[in-house]
Amino acid sequence: MSVRRVVPDIRTESMEQSRDFYGLLGLVEVMDLGWVVTMASPANPTAQVILMEQEATATVHPDVSVEVDDVDAVHEALVARGAKIVHSLRDEPWGVRRFFVLDPSGKVVNVVSHR
Repeated sequence: MSVRRVVPDIRTESMEQSRDFYGLLGLVEVMDLGWVVTMASPANPTAQVILMEQEATATVHPDVSVEVDDVDAVHEALVARGAKIVHSLRDEPWGVRRFFVLDPSGKVVNVVSHR
């Protein structure tokens, strides 16, 4: 298993203001699904922040996203260790497979792979 990127998920009540702020830091929009926007560095595309107004399919909001090469293997390993899954493993309509798990400090981690 390998990690492709780790991205903070920032909840916002003003997507436009947040997008503008992170744009001033040099990030550009690379994805916009309406409720979630990814901003990335043009020079280092894995340096990103995720801006989120709501969560499309979950009842909890992630604090951080970790993109892995094999989400099923990570899910299996975490379940075997007794980790608390708070959003079940699933394929999402926007082209990712993901689940949410609580880390030891109670933060919600979105573990994701692109299909």
